[in-house]
Amino acid sequence: MKSTAPKFNIHSIPHDLLARVRSSRVDVSGNRVEPLSAEGGEPLRCCLRDAQPGEALILFGYEPPIGKSPYREIGAVFAHAALCDGPPDHRYPSAWRARKQVLRSYDARGWIVDAVVHDGSDPEAEIARLLADPRAVQLHSRNVAYGCFMFVVTRRD
Repeated sequence: MKSTAPKFNIHSIPHDLLARVRSSRVDVSGNRVEPLSAEGGEPLRCCLRDAQPGEALILFGYEPPIGKSPYREIGAVFAHAALCDGPPDHRYPSAWRARKQVLRSYDARGWIVDAVVHDGSDPEAEIARLLADPRAVQLHSRNVAYGCFMFVVTRRD
């Protein structure tokens, strides 16, 4: 029987990086981390869900891992102010399934191989299509409206 499990993993911002940002109160650019109370709906990059009103959050600049490349970007992201459990698994975040997202694939140099805007109805199919290109070593999901980083996708070993 053929497995229908996705052949990729979804990764939130790494716990060790979040711990450094939370303790130092400084982001990758040397800017102060901004504490705030959630209005509700802020996409949390620590546990890959939307914030509930009143949750204690931080807003800081994050640089997704693609290496030294002209395509490196730093953008604002939200995370819980304190340690959380992280995402429940390495699957596509169920709470974000209906959300349009940009998926960009990157090669080993950190250069963009391909990109697509998907409507959220079948993100696994778009991810599988992008990862079918052997040059693609990782994908980044980005918010359509704001362009900010959401999560990383890698092939499952």
